[in-house]
Amino acid sequence: MYYLIGNPLGHSHSPFIHRALGRYDYALKPLEANELEAFIKEGDYEGLNVTIPYKQAVIPFLDEIDDAAKKIGSVNTVVRRDGKLYGYNTDYHGFFMMSYVKGISFKDQKVVVLGSGGTSLTACAVARDLGAASVTVISRSGENNYGNLHLHADADILINTTPVGMFPHNGESPVDLSIFKRLSGVLDVVYNPLRTALIMQAEEKSIPAVGGLYMLVAQAAVSCGLFTGDKPQRKEIDDIHRAIANHVANIILVGMPGCGKSTVAEILAQKEGRRVIDTDALITERTGKTPADIIKEDGEETFRRYESEAIKEAGKQSNVIIATGGGAVTREENLAPLKQNGKIALILRPLDLLARADRPLSTGDLRALYRNRLPKYVRFADFSVENITTPEECADEILRNFHA
Repeated sequence: MYYLIGNPLGHSHSPFIHRALGRYDYALKPLEANELEAFIKEGDYEGLNVTIPYKQAVIPFLDEIDDAAKKIGSVNTVVRRDGKLYGYNTDYHGFFMMSYVKGISFKDQKVVVLGSGGTSLTACAVARDLGAASVTVISRSGENNYGNLHLHADADILINTTPVGMFPHNGESPVDLSIFKRLSGVLDVVYNPLRTALIMQAEEKSIPAVGGLYMLVAQAAVSCGLFTGDKPQRKEIDDIHRAIANHVANIILVGMPGCGKSTVAEILAQKEGRRVIDTDALITERTGKTPADIIKEDGEETFRRYESEAIKEAGKQSNVIIATGGGAVTREENLAPLKQNGKIALILRPLDLLARADRPLSTGDLRALYRNRLPKYVRFADFSVENITTPEECADEILRNFHA
């Protein structure tokens, strides 16, 4: 039996990844600090993955540790072999593969690493081993800190190893990338959300960027090789990464009022086994009023504020279907909360087929409303589908695009 030990473990993706690797039974094993030594020494297991807060704490109980673990000072994989306990650091290999898959080279580059914890040590070790010209660690109170970050504005590669921007603090970024003028790569070890605010900043600037999910899958694959002697190859790692990304990612629906978003969302939920978050329903639940009533009684601007709050909350979730209101795209601030954890489908439907009852903004010049919103829909959407025949066919087309 194989386990992930740590505390807490509630949001771990490791069981999904190791089940996908398909070579052994794997489970979560949360441990209190006073239980650690006894389990390491006497527990019934063949191998362990180790996460916070025990990556350093396990070391005294091991017989041998590998060079990467010695260099970094932490162990995240333990193997029982011939009556001895061997410790490894597979995060080192996972971080290397995370940069490699995105084509980010450290050779002769100036690297800035945000954070000074255990993962920072891993990132620094990889960067140096791959030929970085210099590696500077930014901490809150060290010689190099956020107050003098401008001194390193000539960095080529930026790495975030802090938890800033991690769920539930989505939308936060450790730095503003506008101060860096020559970045050729951004890496963020955070994997929930899939795309942090830092990653989305980089993408807006067309800077190659990668989030932490690939590192998580790659290090698990290396652990698998240590556990079994059967190391997964690149294609298997890529396939599992794609599968878990699709499993975690939300399916988000945008489109004109009355285009069928709510109906299609329910069909998608049944097909995918996901729950639906309808942002209009969420607003009604919070305010006790329907969107139509809020617009009539308090004005559209008040409704849009409620809508942005609902979108921010819904966008933090994973593995859900999100049906937005027709005007969700009218506020640019709604884009990042939706994009961070999902793919956005634009549902297109002929104007003469749109439902208009109880939609006060659809009672006027619908064509003018559509002309105004279409560029915004296109900016938000990852792909578009037509809802002309049946909602079931529309849902099937969305899933084909989503899983492509």
